[in-house]
Amino acid sequence: MKARPYSSIISRLRKSGLRPTRQRIGLSELLFEGGNKHVTAEGLFSQATERSLKVSLATVYNTLHDFTRVGLLREVGIDSSVRYFDTNVTEHQHLYFEDSDKLLDIDPDENIICKRPSFSGGKVVRRIDVVVRVAG
Repeated sequence: MKARPYSSIISRLRKSGLRPTRQRIGLSELLFEGGNKHVTAEGLFSQATERSLKVSLATVYNTLHDFTRVGLLREVGIDSSVRYFDTNVTEHQHLYFEDSDKLLDIDPDENIICKRPSFSGGKVVRRIDVVVRVAG
């Protein structure tokens, strides 16, 4: 028996506790097809518009934040006005090229921070976010 279109996307959304709406399915296809990527809400909205996906920019933002909340995406803040959403949710670090607004993963073998700080009182480091800004 042939699998229904989008069945893996629908399954992924349901396993994450999210209802598989038409908009979430369409945005998931854009996000998760073709390997890992970094997107902004505006960039994803443009892609959705090009594919004739009927979705508002507000829905794109809400979906990205919902996906981040359940662990399907990782949010990477560059500064207060630029936020990327990364489909690679493993712990890794980033290069941000200021002249082209391009965000790339740093090879895990070239980690900038190698040692996690330790804390007393049961506190643990949940995640380390490193963005190396490259100019010129």
